[in-house]
Amino acid sequence: MKTEVKSIFQNFLNDNPRLEICSDSILKAFRILQQCYNSGGKVLICGNGGSAADSEHIVGELMKGFIKKRPILHDDIKKLQETYPEEWKYLANNLQGALPAISLVSQSAVSSAFINDISPDMVYAQLVYGYHKTGDVLIGLSTSGSSKNIVNAIKTAKAFNMPTIGFTGETGGVMHRLCDVTITVPARETYKVQEYHLPIYHALCAMIEAEFFCE
Repeated sequence: MKTEVKSIFQNFLNDNPRLEICSDSILKAFRILQQCYNSGGKVLICGNGGSAADSEHIVGELMKGFIKKRPILHDDIKKLQETYPEEWKYLANNLQGALPAISLVSQSAVSSAFINDISPDMVYAQLVYGYHKTGDVLIGLSTSGSSKNIVNAIKTAKAFNMPTIGFTGETGGVMHRLCDVTITVPARETYKVQEYHLPIYHALCAMIEAEFFCE
């Protein structure tokens, strides 16, 4: 683990002392994400309600610069220059390195069709099945840890050898038994669980960004 990554993690613990009990699971989640991106994989993310918004939020931090500017690779700049010799600088200067991630909650057309035609509690499972490739990871967020559509997505992911990371409240629910790593925060009320989830996934996004990008 890079020194910068360790520093980000320590600062997170200093700022959020109540979440120190989650430190081991956060580090395990980081290693899963590290392996995913090292192997050329992507991250699929799903949740309901406020956790659906968190799913979108995480994708926003992974797919563009979060704390760092993330310049694109030199080889990619060269491709832009060769293809568009008159405007490559604008394109290169306004593209950023990305950590591939898809929020399953944003797939409104296929989701609404599947919910209407097939089964609401299998909608995320269907998207996992459709999108998954070797090396991908699924992150499921559920404050109870037992949301049926999240649980079914995790079951589907595991059947196809996708590592799974769960964000839940302190009981862990069903997800605690299913996920490869479950980050269980010390709260049960939905809004408090979500308030704890935010600094954790911000820390994870900053750590993984620091692992793969230099200034």
